[in-house]
Amino acid sequence: MSRKLSTLAPDWWDYTTLEDDLIRDAAALSERDLVQLSRPGFRVVLYDTLEDFYLAEALEYITAWRQATADNPVGICGPIGPTEQLPLVARLVNELGLALGDAHFWGMDEWYDAATGREVPVTHPLSFERADRELCFDRLRPELAMPEANLHFPKAEVSAYRASWRAGVRCAVMQGGQGDIKHWAFNDPVRRAGAHVDAPPTPLEFRALATRVVELHPVTLMQNARTSGGGNVTLVPTQAITVGPAETWLAEKVSIWHAGTHDNPLGQRLTALMISKGVEDAAVPMSLLAGHPNVQFNYFRGGLGSCAVEMH
Repeated sequence: MSRKLSTLAPDWWDYTTLEDDLIRDAAALSERDLVQLSRPGFRVVLYDTLEDFYLAEALEYITAWRQATADNPVGICGPIGPTEQLPLVARLVNELGLALGDAHFWGMDEWYDAATGREVPVTHPLSFERADRELCFDRLRPELAMPEANLHFPKAEVSAYRASWRAGVRCAVMQGGQGDIKHWAFNDPVRRAGAHVDAPPTPLEFRALATRVVELHPVTLMQNARTSGGGNVTLVPTQAITVGPAETWLAEKVSIWHAGTHDNPLGQRLTALMISKGVEDAAVPMSLLAGHPNVQFNYFRGGLGSCAVEMH
C-alpha cells in the first residue's frame, strides 16, 4: 500500500509522509527526554550558551588536526550551515600556533550551475568554498596554513573528490547541520517518481550513494533563501553537489550541530528519536545515521524551542 503524500511537496518524499504517531511522539519530547535518547553509538549533548556551543564545534577541528602527522594525515569534513564556528577555528589555529601541513579539510557540498554543467564559481555570492576560505582558511597565518592540495572541495566532476576520501587520509569527524528537510549536507529525500513512486529508497540503497549532483527539495531551496539570501529564492540554485553517505560512513564520527536556526523544534526532536530507536527511513535522510557507529547530536538549549501550539 502506498504511503501518504507529502503535505509540503506532493511530488517528493519527506518527513510528512511518516506515520502520524511517530510525529506526535517526537513533538512530545521534553529537553530531559531528548538527553535520555543517548545510547551506545549515539550521544546527545546540550550547551547552555551559543558561545560554548560554537567553541565546542570549533574545537572539533582543532582536536582532529592536532592528531595529524606526516605518517598519519587526519582531516575533518565541515559544513557551511552553521558557519559561526569557522572564524573561531582560524583564531584558535593562529593562537595555538598549530601548523596544518599534515591536516586535511573536506567541504561538504557546493551549488551546481545547470546552465554551465559545473559547480558555481567562488565568485558566486552563495559559494560554499568562498565562505570556507573567507571565514577560515584565508585568516590563517601563512606559516600555519593548510596546503592547497589538502583542501578538498566538491566539484561537478566528482572523481577527484571521491578519490580523496580513499587516499590514506583519516577523517576523524564529519560535522553537519540539519536542514528543514532533515538532511545532512545536501542528502535530500528524492522525488516520488520512477522506482520510488510508492516508497522511498531503502536505507541500504540510500547509504550506497556517493558524492553526486542532486536535485534539491523545494523546502531546501526556501531554507537556503531564508538563511543566506534574505528570502530571495531566485538566488538559490536548484541543484548541488553533495558528499554522500558512502563518504560519511568513512568518517570515524558524525557530529551534528543544532543551534535552532536551521531546523525547527519538531525536526530537532524527530531525527534524534528516529536515530535513538533505530527507525531508518530515506524520507528522513538524517535518520539513516542510526546505522553509523558513532554519532553525536549537539544542541543549544536556547534553540530547542517547543512544539506546543502558539499563535502569532
